[in-house]
Amino acid sequence: MNAYAEELRPLRAETHAVLRLDGLVRVFGQGERRIEVLAGASAEIHPGEAVGLVGPSGAGKSTLLHIAGLLETPDSGHVMVNGRDCSGMNDADRTRVRRVEMGFVYQFHQLLPEFSAVENVTMPQLIAGRGRREANARAAELLTTLGLGERLHHRPAELSGGEQQRTAIARALANSPRLILADEPTGNLDPHTAQHVFDELIRLIRTTGIAALIATHNLQLARGMDRVLRLEDGILIEVPPSAVR
Repeated sequence: MNAYAEELRPLRAETHAVLRLDGLVRVFGQGERRIEVLAGASAEIHPGEAVGLVGPSGAGKSTLLHIAGLLETPDSGHVMVNGRDCSGMNDADRTRVRRVEMGFVYQFHQLLPEFSAVENVTMPQLIAGRGRREANARAAELLTTLGLGERLHHRPAELSGGEQQRTAIARALANSPRLILADEPTGNLDPHTAQHVFDELIRLIRTTGIAALIATHNLQLARGMDRVLRLEDGILIEVPPSAVR
């Protein structure tokens, strides 16, 4: 972890987990051709900490994130968000939890190409019911915090890869979620830009107290997180960040 991120590391309070995964099982296929991607995976993610999720390609990291984000349902097990068991919720309630409690960052920025950076960050707030003036002000504030104050009105095609991804992070934070789920957020960037985007994300986690679960193949970045979970044979094993290889 670099000195800047280390300086911002909070003392972890005894608070309940923002995200708790309990005994998740997910099986794909039928009959003899069954693949148990998750075989009782369990973890807790607490406020203000960045937790890395590592493992080989095909291990099930994306499946785990989709289940944690209520985009898929496990075959068994429970997903608790802020103390609420979301496992038995209907689609409308799951959507409501995602909209209020979660923000998502993907490897590819998924910005709407016809809208500017500030419009992309404003839009999820409007969907959540915030007034346009307030939403625009928050979008501009987030983008400025991420060093994009001079790029507010540029469309995604006019932004660099790092700027696009920082805009995606601002969008994920727009509705003040309690939890960020990120799937290879720097995987499409060169090493220098990846480190810069990662540092900005960690800084915001530190300063806002958001909990974050971040899947990555970049082991150097994983070593800069508070904790690291390795997905092996369908279960989650905690490893010290310094021991990630």
